[in-house]
Amino acid sequence: MSGSSQFDLLRTRRFAPFFATQALGAFNDNAFRQAMVVLVAFHLGLSDAAVGFYSNLAPALFILPFFLFSASAGQLAEKFEKTRLIRYVKLFEIAAMALAAYAFHAHNVPLLLTVLVMMGLHSTLFGPIKYSILPQALKPEELVGGNGLVEMGTSLAILFGMIAGGSLMALAAVGPTAASCLVIGIAIIGYLVSRAIPPAPATAPGLVFNWNPFTETVRVLGFVTKNRTVFNSVLGISWFWFFGGVFTAQLPNYTKLFLGGNESVAILVLALFSIGVGVGSLLCERLSGHKVEIGLVPFGSIGLSLFGIDLYFARPELATAHGLSAFAFLVAPGSWRIALDMTLLGVFAGFYIVPLFALVQSRAERSELSRVIAGNNILNALFMVAAAALGIGLTALGWSIPQIFLTVAVLNALVAIYIYTLVPEFLMRFLSWILVSTLYRIKVEGLERIPDEGPALLVCNHVSYMDALIVGGVVRRPVRFVMYYKIFNIPVLRFIFRTAKAIPIAGHKEDPALLDRAFDEVDRALADGELVCLFPEGGLSRDGEIAPFRSGVEQILARRRVPVVPLALRGLWGSVFSRRDSALGRSRLPRRFWSHIALAVGAPVPAAQADATTLEQRVRELRGSWA
Repeated sequence: MSGSSQFDLLRTRRFAPFFATQALGAFNDNAFRQAMVVLVAFHLGLSDAAVGFYSNLAPALFILPFFLFSASAGQLAEKFEKTRLIRYVKLFEIAAMALAAYAFHAHNVPLLLTVLVMMGLHSTLFGPIKYSILPQALKPEELVGGNGLVEMGTSLAILFGMIAGGSLMALAAVGPTAASCLVIGIAIIGYLVSRAIPPAPATAPGLVFNWNPFTETVRVLGFVTKNRTVFNSVLGISWFWFFGGVFTAQLPNYTKLFLGGNESVAILVLALFSIGVGVGSLLCERLSGHKVEIGLVPFGSIGLSLFGIDLYFARPELATAHGLSAFAFLVAPGSWRIALDMTLLGVFAGFYIVPLFALVQSRAERSELSRVIAGNNILNALFMVAAAALGIGLTALGWSIPQIFLTVAVLNALVAIYIYTLVPEFLMRFLSWILVSTLYRIKVEGLERIPDEGPALLVCNHVSYMDALIVGGVVRRPVRFVMYYKIFNIPVLRFIFRTAKAIPIAGHKEDPALLDRAFDEVDRALADGELVCLFPEGGLSRDGEIAPFRSGVEQILARRRVPVVPLALRGLWGSVFSRRDSALGRSRLPRRFWSHIALAVGAPVPAAQADATTLEQRVRELRGSWA
């Protein structure tokens, strides 16, 4: 793959101004909210009952615009040029923060709650633009890295915003003034930075705007459910918000009652989680090899459950000491286990959420993506409300906070199993990612030669039982593989091949009916615009060399004239999954891990020029002397 880093995007105009704009917006949103919390809780002399009332009312008011206006926001993001919309949203933020400054000084709680609704509307309008602009600005191989940077930036901006807003409002005498200067200043800077974002043309300029938010909400949810993989990805994202909503809502009391910490411990715990999310988000690009690797999603969900469960066992009882500072907490027995759990929860949350967003962006139709994101935001809001209801309900039943953590961690495992049963592609990609990532380091050449859309036939040399997993793991589009039925039926791998809709084939003398069905299925797949990969040698190499290509490829092209892309695998001869050990009479044992291999992609060959001999020669040239 390309040796470029995702951090290179921060030096490009097509990404850096947008990245800064969205991070500043997340910072300001949380700075305002935390400043409001400190003002209401500590500076107005309100009763505990009044503070509790406002604390429960505030999240509901912030979420309300997501229900009412997400569908309209999705339409706006499709119909109009996105950069101009971003600037209007940032001007709206400046106005909201100016109103917040007045409310801070006037100690006007109803006005502060009004501003909270305005900031909810700000997030509602910005959300569909935020995630739909990335596929327009980034190349396909940059999508995971870009999403990772956005999630990292958002996570850290939320943390720093909460710290800055709360700290400034807590300053004696000048708190409201300091907090007002911060939120207005950041809003202005955000607007100025947004002016550097390059134009992002409308994806559906002819869209007829529906002013009815209720009927449009139903329509938007229809776009979400249109593609099964996209819909289940959106459900996965919404479940993440449910999971995170339960955890974050309990953190203040968990810190006080079970960790025995003061405000600095609460900030430390939030910081560890946020840093973990940032690290996990950034690691996604390296672990996925610059492509949308949904195999990371099960990996992330496993980590969320494991470390969520361990958080229960790490401290199930109430703390015996209270008022601990961050340093005193860290040196107390058992605290490092809790700190590690919170950090790794964040890391695996990054593994989980980044590929899901990238998958939605890559699989949803471009002209509908903003509305799909809007539908995602509606479902997110519903799941967040459900998370709040669950937390309140379990608390009313007398459950402890660690017990709530344990419950949600177990629920996460059950939901993950259910989703991966509905869409086994997630689990299939996870298994293939684990296998390939453990055994090989892959260098890829010419991947951009495989068309991003439309039908094409891929032809490749056949060296090992892992060939299909390697090719399928590298190519960014789903690939239908034609493979010898005995390989298709190998235990464990059979689940992966069947889930990937591989097409088993047999020789004419072995099973002529299966052979005919295979050719029919290949033709249907190509007619549907899919990629189909064929190993024309008809079997694994017995000596590491490429055997003559059979005429099956010509029969396929006679029925469906599609371009043919030659591929060549290098370095697999000698692995435990090749036939080298059999040829040498040795036991078939793994003798090397994380070995260097390569996949070379040649220029597409028009159907009129593609015959078995020509394609064999192209593959030989691509492979070279490295078997």
